[in-house]
Amino acid sequence: MNKVILMGRLTRDPEIRYSQGENATAVARYTLAVDRRFNRNNDEQTADFINCVAFGRSGEFAEKYFHKGIKIAVTGRIQTGSYTNKDGVKVYTTEVVVEDQEFAESKNSSGNSDGGFAPANRPAPAAAGDGFMNIPDGIDEELPFN
Repeated sequence: MNKVILMGRLTRDPEIRYSQGENATAVARYTLAVDRRFNRNNDEQTADFINCVAFGRSGEFAEKYFHKGIKIAVTGRIQTGSYTNKDGVKVYTTEVVVEDQEFAESKNSSGNSDGGFAPANRPAPAAAGDGFMNIPDGIDEELPFN
């Protein structure tokens, strides 16, 4: 079994590319800084920097909603590979192929007032009297749920 569960913060905005061909597929690459549970010799908090890749709708989701500093949870599988660089040296790679990704904190916890959700040209939805927020018309396809 090859299953990985990670929680960490993005070290930079995801890098997005689209595959060639008639049915272009989004490929999002990002790095998660995952804090280590225990510290050696009572040093500062240490982290592992883990490369992740998300394909298709997951890649499009990352492009639209993820940005540097947000905390996310990822499940996936480890994939290894290799290639020969321009100097003729064989380089080995390890990355997590994302199967599921989600936000790991509320939008106000990260210090951003919009959490990356509200585009600048759209007003924030008003709260209804029953404690739930009204969703503006015409954004059903833009909601970040599967």
